Amino acid sequence: MEEKLSRSLNFIEEIIEEDLRNNTYEGRVHTRFPPEPNGYLHIGHAKSICLNFGLGKKYNGKTNLRFDDTNPVKEDVEYVDSIMEDVRWLGFDWEDRLFYASDYFEELYNYAVILIKKGKAFVCDMTADEISETRGTPTRPGEESPYRNRIIEENLDLFARMRAGEFPDGAKVLRAKIGMDSPNMHMRDPILYRIIHARHHNTGDKWCIYPMYDFAHGQSDSIERITHSICTLEFEVHRPLYDWFIREIGIYAPKQIEFARLNLSYTVMSKRKLLELVKEGFVSGWDDPRMPTICGLRRRGYTSESIRNFAEIIGVAKRDNVIDVSLLEFCIREDLNKRANRIMAVLNPVKVIIDNYPDDLDDEMEAVNNPEDESHGKRKVPFSKEIYIEREDFMEDPPKKFFRLSPGGEVRLRSAYIIKCESVLKDTQTGEITEIHCTYDANTKSGMPESNRKVKGTLHWVSVKHAIKTEIRLYDRLFIKENPDDTGEGQDYKDLLNPDSLKTLTGFIEPSVMNTKPMDKFQFERIGYFCADKDSTREKLIFNRTVTLRDSWSKIEKNQ
Repeated sequence: MEEKLSRSLNFIEEIIEEDLRNNTYEGRVHTRFPPEPNGYLHIGHAKSICLNFGLGKKYNGKTNLRFDDTNPVKEDVEYVDSIMEDVRWLGFDWEDRLFYASDYFEELYNYAVILIKKGKAFVCDMTADEISETRGTPTRPGEESPYRNRIIEENLDLFARMRAGEFPDGAKVLRAKIGMDSPNMHMRDPILYRIIHARHHNTGDKWCIYPMYDFAHGQSDSIERITHSICTLEFEVHRPLYDWFIREIGIYAPKQIEFARLNLSYTVMSKRKLLELVKEGFVSGWDDPRMPTICGLRRRGYTSESIRNFAEIIGVAKRDNVIDVSLLEFCIREDLNKRANRIMAVLNPVKVIIDNYPDDLDDEMEAVNNPEDESHGKRKVPFSKEIYIEREDFMEDPPKKFFRLSPGGEVRLRSAYIIKCESVLKDTQTGEITEIHCTYDANTKSGMPESNRKVKGTLHWVSVKHAIKTEIRLYDRLFIKENPDDTGEGQDYKDLLNPDSLKTLTGFIEPSVMNTKPMDKFQFERIGYFCADKDSTREKLIFNRTVTLRDSWSKIEKNQ
């Protein structure tokens, strides 16, 4: 906490503190998070949520949640509900400040009328393609619309008739009259309103003309008396238009500030691409645990604390860069290491039979739930003559530094005994090991005379007769390339999907998990962090891998 308080100010905080010193906004700080309800939020939005609500909290200000719902064709109540759930889950509260741009449609219409009356807007009959063709290029001026010089009275009449529903979709638009020679393409007589005969999730059939995002955004900020309108960097070229509208209409002026959006390696952030992955069945839905959506991360087992910490660590930049996804994985490991109880699970089992262990003896071993936090207490784990261990924890002909089980070798079973491998049985056809026969040293159990005897390897295990069969979903990165948009000729980003991003298998887990509820989180000892899936039940337990543990053996193996 002290580190967070003592860190230097980011450039947005510097601007805000300068405004506070100058009493620019009467000492107020009022931000907003303005999502478009046309998709589910992703980790990039989480950064923006943390930034906007964090600034409001830091400066004893306010933060609004406002839906910029200006396109009824792409918007849905499903997205509205999911966004509110995500913001709440991240730990933020908009209190009574839930707004919609559609709440302001009447005011926005009147603002457009003001521009028409000032000779700053006109109704244009050109098609969308014609407008695009005449916009010019960054080095060549555009061509003025033949309807640009309509008289004010005609424009007012046509705009009112557009609102009344007299014209079909695409027949007319309202455009600002700024100039077709501006070096900023967004200033070349941009469209303010278009005709869309579609039912709106909030206003129903009341409107058939809808403001463009650029026209609605700044004016909505003004109506809500936002002080600092914080946007991602792609809106920097829109800022002159943002300021032009406010200046020409003559209303309260917020300050737009741009910061670099979050780009994450091995991930796509485009809403269009994420929607494509969902609709074309490459993932199971918006909350597929491989997706970078907030609901996907939540289902995978990420905590809100880990995501807030990630946003804090990466900070706020002025220029675009790519953050390595391993930093996000680091944040969830750090968080779950402190909060997740340890349990033993075997994902690729091979049976171990302890020949000198009594056939009819079922014992209980005492295991620590979380060595990072004594308050988590201890649990009893059943032990018997036959146990499962991981198949990869045994090698007949091991290399050096293989501190697991091998013929004649000894290992400690976590929270139990030291065992020694005496022999193995194999499938006569495949040669695969089917049983490992061992002996155990009864004096090496905790509290016994030789409990402190040292051996180099410690293995996790599960008693065969007590094991709970469980579906295990091993999730990995969705793409095989750090930048999925860096495709070869004739390739599409979907060609870079990781074919091993999900592996489903059957594992065996100790019985302490029987009462596990969906979204409960655990560390499977020596394997990774896992979360009970939302569809998990007592009858069918399902666990999603959140993130792997650091595996020192894999590094050694790679070096060899």
